[in-house]
Amino acid sequence: MKRRHFMGSFAAAAGAMGLKGAHAATPAPRAGNDREWMLNLLRRMAEPVLEAMARGELKKRFALELSPTWDGRSPQVAYLECFGRLIAGIAPWLALPDDATPEGRLRARLRQLALQSYAHAVDPNSPDYLSWREHGQALVDSSYFTNALLRAPKALWDPLDATTKQRIVTEIKGLRRVEPPYINWMLFAAMNEAFLLAVGEQADPMRTNVAIRKVNEWYVGDGWIKDGETFHFDYYNSYVMYPMLVEILEVLERHNAPFWNGKPADLRAQATKRMQRYGEHLERFISPTGTYPPIGRSLTYRTAVFQPLALLAWRKQLPASLPEGQVRAAMQAVHEAVWSDPTNFTKDGYLTLGFVGHHPELADIYSNNGSMYIASESLLALGLPATDSYWTSPAQDWTQKKAFAGRPFPKDYAVNY
Repeated sequence: MKRRHFMGSFAAAAGAMGLKGAHAATPAPRAGNDREWMLNLLRRMAEPVLEAMARGELKKRFALELSPTWDGRSPQVAYLECFGRLIAGIAPWLALPDDATPEGRLRARLRQLALQSYAHAVDPNSPDYLSWREHGQALVDSSYFTNALLRAPKALWDPLDATTKQRIVTEIKGLRRVEPPYINWMLFAAMNEAFLLAVGEQADPMRTNVAIRKVNEWYVGDGWIKDGETFHFDYYNSYVMYPMLVEILEVLERHNAPFWNGKPADLRAQATKRMQRYGEHLERFISPTGTYPPIGRSLTYRTAVFQPLALLAWRKQLPASLPEGQVRAAMQAVHEAVWSDPTNFTKDGYLTLGFVGHHPELADIYSNNGSMYIASESLLALGLPATDSYWTSPAQDWTQKKAFAGRPFPKDYAVNY
């Protein structure tokens, strides 16, 4: 089905239902309504997962799709991947205050489902008790599970009952059994320790501080970080390195945590500045039609590539070189380019393996359809209310759109920080 026909075929129906109707297709954007389009994409990702897990039925309803080259680990890891990655991306939006609008009612409902899902995740008597104690993959996705609690503590942590809180702490501490290899996994271990520190538990500074030191050692310049000792030209700076590094350092700074011969505040400022530079690269990758280079590992994570831009937008930390209206317009184009294909979702409303549409042959050996929910990380700017300048600023053309229209655009040079 051609993209224009697909988008137009349901725009009227989606507009008529607003935010109602389970798992409806993502509507085509209307003029000046980028946020509503993004919100409908969030709803479409989140509703099937949260509605099932809140009832303890995610494992029952979520039919697994494994990579054709699956490495043989237990498929049970998929459910923690699905919930943990989804909730990390939508947590900022869930943290917005309730109101009587359709969006406000949707948020209140999904937040309640999320809280029920957290309870099922750590209840050994629940059918949806997650795979915390088997494959080491649990360390990876537990960090997204806890990252969400750091991003929205008042919405997602504070309301939990004491038993659920203690069960979460127990499971997270139990993952100290997993020794992270000297790659991006070190940040997963550090994120969990940052969470424990934030909720008043004893954290292990070795698992935070060594990770931070290694990531800084891997910085190669001009906003790029290696993932381990070898440089990979891929998007792991987006999926893991920058967002987790910055948010871990924020917790250490806030709690005045020990860091030998270094100050978390200074390291956080440095990491943020480097992430802003990396964000400039991401923005320049976006073509006039919203496409971007399909490079590197984990390409099936789709729009998670743009998590740093979404995070900077949500935190109001976009660099001066990237006006809000320009970033929003570019991000809108990217999301339309990727999510307009109906085969991104199954008939039951769950994400499929693929890039633009269903293409399981693109999946890596560790990829399953639960892994795909990291794509929600590109929706972090929905944590800004509809009245925020990010959503109300006039749309501006982004760098490549200017360049290939023969219009002036800024030159680009490497930086030395």
